[in-house]
Amino acid sequence: MTTIKKKDFVDSIAESLQHISYYHPLDFVKAMHAAYLREENPAAKDAIGQILINSKMAAVGKRPICQDTGIVNVFLKVGKNCQFDCSESLQELVDEGVRLAYGHPENPLRASVVKSPATNRLNTKDNSPAIVYTEIVEGNGIDISIAAKGGGSENKTKLAMLNPNDSIVDWVKKVVPTMGAGWCPPGIISLGVGGTADKAMVLAKEGLMAAVDMPEILARGPKDKVEELRVALYHAINDLGIGAQGLGGLTTVVDVKLAEYPTHAASLPVALIPNCAATRHTHFHLDGSGPAEFPRPDITQWPDISLAAGDKVKRVHLNNITKEEIATWQTGETLLLNGKILTGRDAAHKRIKGLLDAGEPLPAGVDFNGRFIYYVGPVDPVGTEVVGPAGPTTSTRMDKFTDMMLEEAGLFGMIGKSERGDETIESIKKNKAVYLMAVGGAAYLVSKAIKKSRVVAFADLGMEAIYEFEVEDMPVTVAVDARGEAIHKTGPTFWQEHIRQMKR
Repeated sequence: MTTIKKKDFVDSIAESLQHISYYHPLDFVKAMHAAYLREENPAAKDAIGQILINSKMAAVGKRPICQDTGIVNVFLKVGKNCQFDCSESLQELVDEGVRLAYGHPENPLRASVVKSPATNRLNTKDNSPAIVYTEIVEGNGIDISIAAKGGGSENKTKLAMLNPNDSIVDWVKKVVPTMGAGWCPPGIISLGVGGTADKAMVLAKEGLMAAVDMPEILARGPKDKVEELRVALYHAINDLGIGAQGLGGLTTVVDVKLAEYPTHAASLPVALIPNCAATRHTHFHLDGSGPAEFPRPDITQWPDISLAAGDKVKRVHLNNITKEEIATWQTGETLLLNGKILTGRDAAHKRIKGLLDAGEPLPAGVDFNGRFIYYVGPVDPVGTEVVGPAGPTTSTRMDKFTDMMLEEAGLFGMIGKSERGDETIESIKKNKAVYLMAVGGAAYLVSKAIKKSRVVAFADLGMEAIYEFEVEDMPVTVAVDARGEAIHKTGPTFWQEHIRQMKR
């Protein structure tokens, strides 16, 4: 009987979460680089380039790849011939490791988990509890797969109870465009097929932790029916032309995973879960001999990419910006932002609405008139940092506040990630405002453009407080211009047709 020491288990959980917060799996890096090299859409190529530059910066600096450092998912395969030297449950042990990881003084990770989600939604402050799946297996040790799953991609999860003879490929082709760009493609899509609805979801989630092997399958050809289906899904999704960050392009996914389980003869449960460009997972084994080791990867394996300023790159100054200047910006154009911007996301917008509805003034120092807002919840800074990794959150969640912010608060522009809804696009057009897109998955890179930071309101909200950032050459793409043209609509439409023509 193997004895696993509590300290070894807890320390291994903590160290694994620190490790994956700043090291992408190398197989994913290589797949993204291959996508970068073959991409033909300049905007999408630039987005993938930023993701790869950010990845290398995070690996070197040992700071989070993305500001959303995720909710922890753990799959434990516990050998029946092993035991622990303590009385705590596996859930308690995992959560202790999570607390250690997310409170690490040299690399604090953003605590995003809230309890009582249907009512009070209070942050647990330490990112616990984790989501833990346990299976008893043969053996004398414990196999552990662990991932930190961002909310933007998790929110795009889909489930269907198909009829037994329905086409899985057709369903996926129909549902993926409805996911928008909030899951930050290019990434990985995993499907769980069979079992029951809950089993299909678990199959899909565990599948996201497998290594990228689609390039190998494409090179040698599929060896069984499951691989044939994976290849068909891979091509079907990429043929949609959604592309990096939803801008349109050749690569929407770098891999598609699929796992099966026996199901009822009348059923075909299919769960779909995407992994974003901040794919974070690792696997390790404990055999009682000590904690797991997580060697530093060879940084030279990351590509060297330099994003040169092209003809469409424009440096702009936001202090005292006018709507006349904003009206000259066009969708797809790359801007380098300079000046002061305010931040705010879900909780801050809710409070702003409460104040405006009550006829009360906004807090001192909060004036959105003629300003830009950045939808972000940054990681806490360490050392000499002005701010920790500070990538964009999904803008669609703020759509219901857009009329209020543009018409009542006097906002000129918004910065975030993913598409905006039709009503929001009309509001932007009506108010001659603009929506700019920062690259999801490039949080550490973006943070280096922030030269000053201070909390100006709602400090009790933590990462959801309103900050004022002073930025220098912060890279963004014009996603909805003052005329109401939206790149998340025009881009995929153009590239879907372009791909179709390429394959004729």
